[in-house]
Amino acid sequence: MSFDYENLQKKPVLVLTGPTAVGKTALSLKLAKAVNGAVVSADSMQVYRGMNIGSAKILPEERQGIPHYLIDVLEPEEDFNVALFKKMALQAMNEIWKNGQVPVITGGTGFYIQAVLRDIDFSESDGKSDIRDAYEQMAEEKGPEALHALLAEKDPEAARAIHPNNRKRVIRALEFYDQTGTPISRHNEEQRAKDSPYCYLYFVLNDEREKLYQQIDRRVDQMIADGLVDEVRRLKDRGLTEDHVSMKGLGYKELFPYLDGKCSLEEAVEIIKRDTRHFAKRQITWFKRESGIIWVNKNEFHYDDDAILDYMLEQWRIALRNMC
Repeated sequence: MSFDYENLQKKPVLVLTGPTAVGKTALSLKLAKAVNGAVVSADSMQVYRGMNIGSAKILPEERQGIPHYLIDVLEPEEDFNVALFKKMALQAMNEIWKNGQVPVITGGTGFYIQAVLRDIDFSESDGKSDIRDAYEQMAEEKGPEALHALLAEKDPEAARAIHPNNRKRVIRALEFYDQTGTPISRHNEEQRAKDSPYCYLYFVLNDEREKLYQQIDRRVDQMIADGLVDEVRRLKDRGLTEDHVSMKGLGYKELFPYLDGKCSLEEAVEIIKRDTRHFAKRQITWFKRESGIIWVNKNEFHYDDDAILDYMLEQWRIALRNMC
């Protein structure tokens, strides 16, 4: 199917996201082929080399000739965050447009996708600051609850949105307030309200909750059968610890206690399944808050990927004609 991208006022972008294990990868290949696209991975773990099984990474031989970006570009010892993702994604998108193709952003990290679509300025400070160091020390001495209580005083809305155990985001919100005098919740709201510089459609693939949870459980079992434990053991033997950003991903952090002899493999696997189900629920909640979403419920298409693809292509055709 051909599309005319020559006379667009804004550069075209397609987004295909949704909760983990819903089936984004297979559909992204079909979509990219149909629109002359290349895939930009919006996944916080697939960016790392040597982390294939736990991240459900699409391997080179599975990509059907479709160019993929932001996969296998960092070592697990390196940090990765939304600011770096945005920088790398924009570089990839510019290359894709230069090649006469359409970026198809695929993955489940809604925060990353929002950063690109809205061109959000997160005002990330480079390196460590004295303020951040002080809050890190406070967290060690008094615990995350005290830190979160302080945030509730300075920025109640941010405190409601950030879990007390998410120490990194709590500290970032406190640091932002101290540096600017502005609540980070207000800053983020202003950024989200910005118009996108792109002509885009934002598809969220979804499924009935029970079926999604069953698929998650099956995927975790398959990951274990495929050698996830050995993958994490190799990374641990390499010197990676639970403190590394890469090891905080689902399927990785839960296996460290098992490898340290603190729980059985069966217990670790059940925790991975439980945490992944909770993560999928949080993803869906995030997408429900986003504007301009086109929900694609698989059951409404009788689980027919070709029917889903036809629907998405028709929506894209309408957008190119009326919105771009």
